[in-house]
Amino acid sequence: MTLELIATASFGLEAIVAQELKELGFENLKVENAKVTFNASEFAICRTNLWLRTAYRIRLKIGEFKALTFDELFEETKKLPWHEFLPHNANFPVEGKSIKSTLYSVPDCQAIVKKAIVENMKKKYKKQWFDEDGPLFRIEVSLLNDVASLTIDTSGLGLHKRGYRKKSSEAPLRETLAAGLITISRWNCNSILADPFCGSGTILIEAALIGHSIAPGIKRTFISENWPWIPKCLWKEARTEAYDKIAYNKELNILGSDIDESMVSLARENATVAGIEKSIHFQRLSLADFHSEKKYGKIVCNPPYGERLGDLQEVEILYKQMGKVFKNLDTWSFYILTPHTKFEKLFGKKASKKRKLYNGRIKVDFYQFYGPSPR
Repeated sequence: MTLELIATASFGLEAIVAQELKELGFENLKVENAKVTFNASEFAICRTNLWLRTAYRIRLKIGEFKALTFDELFEETKKLPWHEFLPHNANFPVEGKSIKSTLYSVPDCQAIVKKAIVENMKKKYKKQWFDEDGPLFRIEVSLLNDVASLTIDTSGLGLHKRGYRKKSSEAPLRETLAAGLITISRWNCNSILADPFCGSGTILIEAALIGHSIAPGIKRTFISENWPWIPKCLWKEARTEAYDKIAYNKELNILGSDIDESMVSLARENATVAGIEKSIHFQRLSLADFHSEKKYGKIVCNPPYGERLGDLQEVEILYKQMGKVFKNLDTWSFYILTPHTKFEKLFGKKASKKRKLYNGRIKVDFYQFYGPSPR
């Protein structure tokens, strides 16, 4: 069976998600705002959920059409092949959203889609009532510029929920974004990686998972594992593949530090849950004391913003201090995430490149300062 799948993503990470999909062997990708669409088999649902590091979730697209009236929404939804995916006892709640569309009442759209799906299933299963006591299929009706897209979520919890972060800092960085920062930095797992503001350790843990070729979803479950039309053997095959690719024997040089001892302890705890505690060296250290005698390395960090972790004036002082401390690492490269529009001025250096991203709903820039290539 050929399916149309959508890997959703945060704005700014779409190209990274597409790169991951290509590395998994998928072709003919369609990259759009906040999503990458591709065609694949049922096995792809298993592999993409397990392996994608920067996608938010994997959705199964059932259909798409223009809908200017509730009648059009009902009739076009009813025509779609729901019976091919929903068993007779499916539990199928309908969620929705509407942007710049004539049909702006989301509750009404949800109710109409639900009713249309029921009518479709009545014809297929010759029943008038469905108990919905079986596997869960979360359906979404999304209207954008009067075009309705009907999809089913295959992931369940968002893919950023790896399972290792039982607790987090006050302002946690989503795991998918952390993995994206590592990818953008082009960190080579043979080189040094450091984060002097490690917090709960997310950036460094994601780097270690990449360095050891550990699938980010290997320790969690997915909503589609209970779907009857995806053979259990496919999930078993995908997980076997994931375990076979783990390279724990790869030596990594990853350093994490933070001025807050409780954060350092939390980072260690999270790394232990992730199974890579031996690959990261954490220590309590102030920014002023951060140094290295190694000639080449990369710093990837998410320092305090001001809007979330204290006074903006204190943060600006910190950014100036970062410039002075990092200046001593003149052969290193730095990758710094912040929404502060005057960061370069405070840091004392113009970035080689910057990339617009979103940390949750906060619009941020990823400032990239390139050092010389190792000789």
